Amino acid sequence: MPRNSAVALKATKQQAHIFAALGDPTRLSLVAKLIDGETHSISALSEGSKITRQAVTKHLTVLEGAGLVSKVKEGRESLYLLDPKPLKSLQEYLDIISMQWDQTLQNLKSFVEE
Repeated sequence: MPRNSAVALKATKQQAHIFAALGDPTRLSLVAKLIDGETHSISALSEGSKITRQAVTKHLTVLEGAGLVSKVKEGRESLYLLDPKPLKSLQEYLDIISMQWDQTLQNLKSFVEE
C-alpha cells in the first residue's frame, strides 16, 4: 500500500473512532456541556440529567479514549476538559468530503447537460 494511502486509511480510522464516540446522544450532550473550554466535575456534568454519575464517568471514558476530553485530577476529584483539536480535524475531514461531493455533482450536471 502506498504511503499516502496508508496515511489516509489511518486518518479515516481515527475519524471513524471520533464519530463513533460522538454518535451517542449522551456523549454528544457531554461535549456540548464541555464546549465552554472550562473544566467540569462529574457532578456538574451529570447535573440536570437523569443519568447517574457512574454512567457519566463511563461516557467520559469513551470520549477520553477518542481524544475528545482529558481528565485532570484535582485532589480526589476528576475534572474533565474538552480538547477541540479532534473536532477541528472532523471539520477538515467533512470539508474535504463536501468538496468531493460538490465536484461529483458538478461532473454529473455537466454530463446531463451535454
